[in-house]
Amino acid sequence: MTERVTLITGASAGIGTELARVFASNGHRVALAARRADRLATLADEITAGGGAAPIVIACDLEQPDAGDKIAAALAAEGVEVEFVVNNAGFGLFGHAIKLDRDEQLGMLAVNIRALTDLSLRFSDHLIRHRGGILNVGSIASFLPGPGMAVYYASKAYVLSFSEALRGELAPHGVRVTALCPGPVPSEFQARAGFLPGVDSLVLNVSPADVALAGYRGLMANKRAVLPGVGIKIVPFLLRFFPRGFVLSVVGRYQLRKR
Repeated sequence: MTERVTLITGASAGIGTELARVFASNGHRVALAARRADRLATLADEITAGGGAAPIVIACDLEQPDAGDKIAAALAAEGVEVEFVVNNAGFGLFGHAIKLDRDEQLGMLAVNIRALTDLSLRFSDHLIRHRGGILNVGSIASFLPGPGMAVYYASKAYVLSFSEALRGELAPHGVRVTALCPGPVPSEFQARAGFLPGVDSLVLNVSPADVALAGYRGLMANKRAVLPGVGIKIVPFLLRFFPRGFVLSVVGRYQLRKR
């Protein structure tokens, strides 16, 4: 019987690292993909030392068009098939879209959308064969327009929409698809995005470990979407009561105060 693995992207930090730990602690052999090989190796050693199966380490940049090919080749060389895909890799950039570097923003789309879509589809035959699943990491931004982080918010709206539609298509095959949509999480994401945590981080804050555990449990329970933490769950509910234009204005004013 072919060995099965859980592929986790962006596993070198933050939520990705915690997702690797929680999957490994629940008996999954993990394949870790990210740019920083040294961090992946350290995480792999930690998992092995804790009694987990030896992870497969795949150092690659998800921003590059051939990232999917490199991941597939590495897994084929190990003789494994993918049971679960965890698309966690992603980043944001804070500022007006017309003022930010265009190439950097296109790179964001390559990671947040193209790589996620590629890996979700590329291993679909494996997922169907093993009745596995996909965990796509979105954000509370998936539900909102985001002046001040326009491209990032739009990319996360894609993640939620794509995940929900793919869930409908794959459900007849026994494959679960879950969107994990956390609020602000203390991690390297905020530093790379270029803003300091604000009051939202204090009110809606959930640790990376708690987000990862909620995502794992949600996927195993075949939930459509997971919003970790009590505070974050009310945001989509509240949005029903306000016109889109009002929400756009409020988010825009709030984002600009982070500068």
